[in-house]
Amino acid sequence: MDSGISIGEGVLWILGWFGVMLFYTLLDVAVWRKLAPGRARLLNLISSALCMGGYLLLLKTKGHFQLDLTYGITLQGMLLAAGCAAALYFLLDRFLDPLLEGMFLGSEERYQETLRHLSEAPVSSFLQVCILAPFMEELLMRGFLLGGLSANYGKVTALVLSSAVFALLHFNMVQTLSALICGVVLGLIYLRTGSVVCCITAHAGYNMISYFTMILPIVKKSLNRFDPTALRAALSVAVAQLLPPCRGFPGGSPAPLRAKAYLFVRNFPPAIQIE
Repeated sequence: MDSGISIGEGVLWILGWFGVMLFYTLLDVAVWRKLAPGRARLLNLISSALCMGGYLLLLKTKGHFQLDLTYGITLQGMLLAAGCAAALYFLLDRFLDPLLEGMFLGSEERYQETLRHLSEAPVSSFLQVCILAPFMEELLMRGFLLGGLSANYGKVTALVLSSAVFALLHFNMVQTLSALICGVVLGLIYLRTGSVVCCITAHAGYNMISYFTMILPIVKKSLNRFDPTALRAALSVAVAQLLPPCRGFPGGSPAPLRAKAYLFVRNFPPAIQIE
């Protein structure tokens, strides 16, 4: 950030981004899930990315936000980011969060519901949580807010304010306290390296570790409970219903190749085991 910003200006831009998040969330709930439920996840991912790109463009033109993504990138900084990602996982996910879960039961229930929702579409949720969110949040919180406030109020004040705003945007007591610590660590990385890419790396790395240790076990558990017998029967019926009549096959098959497809579906392996 070349020029400083005031606290009021910074807060207004953050509130503006909060409004954008509400917009694409409501778009997902009110439009995509109703008009195209089978593609709602993909459409939400695309609309989120477009909103992020549009807001960054607006921030650049109206907020005079100038950022060089290549600035400050060093091997030492990237190693520091990777180490901080691992440290945040052990400090927050393995130590602090379990303590907070017992103290804020309502927040924990909402948090677990969010995890279940994310596990329903692991690919799109991975892109959203581990790629898009760290990229946007670090550009906004560290690159714009922390960098801009530092020029006018000093590093300590800017670090405290930017970390507090970052924490409040999570709107969940369990996540908020963890996000406050995470914000301080990411802010220190930015102040030490001057590189927002190092912050993105640390943030994305931490989210990825948390994702693979929390979301994937839920997906694995769901797959282990999956009994493909009903699916096999449904697919057999679907093949029989969709293909024209042909002697020897229920519902028929117009060609040997499709007949083999029917038999393959009918004899599909009866169980899926995830080790």
